[in-house]
Amino acid sequence: MTNQQNTRRQFLAASSVTAFAAMAGCMDRVNSAISNVDGNGGDSSPNGNESNSGNDIDEIESPELTVETEYNSREKFKQPGKQLDDFENLEPWEVIRGSGEADQNITFDGSQSIRLSAQNSQNITLSRQIEETDMSDLDVSMAVRTSTPSNIAIDIRLVDIYGGYAHHQLRSVTYGDSDVDWFRTCPGVFEQSSVPLEREVVEEIQIIIYNTGDAEVWVDDLRTHKKPDNGYVILSWDDGTPDFYERASPLHDEYDVNAVQAAVRQWTRNQREGVMTTAQLKERQEAGDQIVAHGTHTRLAEMEENDLENALRRDKNWAVQNELEGGHFLVYPHNSFDKTVHDIASNYYYAGGFNQSGNVNLTGVHGFDPLALPRTIGSNLDIATRCIDLAAEHRQCTILNFHEFGITNTIDESEYEKLLQHINDTDDVKVINYDDLWKMRRAGH
Repeated sequence: MTNQQNTRRQFLAASSVTAFAAMAGCMDRVNSAISNVDGNGGDSSPNGNESNSGNDIDEIESPELTVETEYNSREKFKQPGKQLDDFENLEPWEVIRGSGEADQNITFDGSQSIRLSAQNSQNITLSRQIEETDMSDLDVSMAVRTSTPSNIAIDIRLVDIYGGYAHHQLRSVTYGDSDVDWFRTCPGVFEQSSVPLEREVVEEIQIIIYNTGDAEVWVDDLRTHKKPDNGYVILSWDDGTPDFYERASPLHDEYDVNAVQAAVRQWTRNQREGVMTTAQLKERQEAGDQIVAHGTHTRLAEMEENDLENALRRDKNWAVQNELEGGHFLVYPHNSFDKTVHDIASNYYYAGGFNQSGNVNLTGVHGFDPLALPRTIGSNLDIATRCIDLAAEHRQCTILNFHEFGITNTIDESEYEKLLQHINDTDDVKVINYDDLWKMRRAGH
C-alpha cells in the first residue's frame, strides 16, 4: 500500500502543476467564450491582469505549518477565474419571481450588487440571456450575502438553445440565522433535464433562490472557472471516533484511498473515552490520512469573540506542536459560522468551513470560497454514490462527511465498503484530501 499511496501523491502533486500550466494555456479559449457574453464583462482579476498572472510554482506548494496564516485566503483569492457579470448594469437581468433591485450600500465588488427578496416561502428567480456560449469546460461561481441563511438554497441554472438545463445548487448555507457576510459559491451540478444540457450552446443563466420562509439575498460578481480534467472525492470523517481507526481505516488501506479526520483538540488531549489518541491520529497520518481541526465542537457562531479567538488559536497551536500536517484546515462544528467566525478563522486557517447538506452538495474546484466549502452528509448510500457519479461526469468535487457507523448520519460499514468499491469502479474520479483541493483552488486563481 505504501508504494501505491506514494504514486497517488506524486500524481496529485503533478496534477496541481498541470492544472496551473493548463490555466496559462487555456485562457485564450476562456477569454473567447466570455467575450461572446453581452452586457458588462469585467476584468479577469481586480487589477485587470490575467487571472493567473503573477502566480508561480511556489504559490501552489503547501504553506509551512505555523500557528498564524501567512495571508487571508478569502481576500487573496476572492475573485478567481474570469468575470462574467459585475451587476453594475442590471438591464440584461429580468426578475421573474420575487423582487430585485440595485443596492449601492451592500456590495462585494464595484459600486452595487443586486438585492433579491421574497416572503412566505416564495422562490426567487433572476434571469438573463447571453449570446450562445460554450460552457462545456467551465464552472460558474458568484458572491452571495444573505440575512436569512437558514431559509435558502442557491441555484445557478444554465439553459441551452434547445431548452435543456442543468441546476448547479448549494443546498444549504448554514444551520444558523446569523449573517455570514459575503461568501463565494461555485455550486456543483445537482440535476439536469431529461435531455442533458448542451453546454456548448448555453444561452441563458438563471439565479434561483429556494425559500422556506422569508428570503433576503444579495448577489454580485458572477464568474467562470476552467474545469479540471477529472472529478474528485474527499472522504471526510469527524470527531476522531474509534470507528475511523478500527473499522474505516482498514477499509481505506484495503482500497488504497486516503481519508480526512477532523479531530477535536479538547477531546483528544483530555483522552475523552471513545476518542482516538494523538498517537493514533499520527499513525493514520503516517498511513496517508490527513488530520484537520474540528474547532471546539461547540457552535462557533454562538461564542464570544475573545473566546472564539483563543479557542481557534489553541487548536492551531496544538496541531503545530504535534506536527499534524492538515492543521491548515478547519471543519466548523454543527455547520455553525458567521461573519465573525470567518474573520477570525482566516487568521489561523486557509480552507475548510462547510455548507453542509443531507443531499447532493458538490463544488467546482477552482471557484469556491476557501472557508465556505460544501459537504454532503454521508447518511445515504444512494445519495453518496450519486455524488460520485456527478463529480466524475461534471469534473467537480464531492466532500462526503461521516462520523461513526451505526448512527443516523453515517451509512453502515457494509454500505461504506460498497461506496469505496463504487469509487474504485468509477472512471474519472480520484480520492484527494483538503491540501490537494486547496492546491487546485490556488492554481486556478
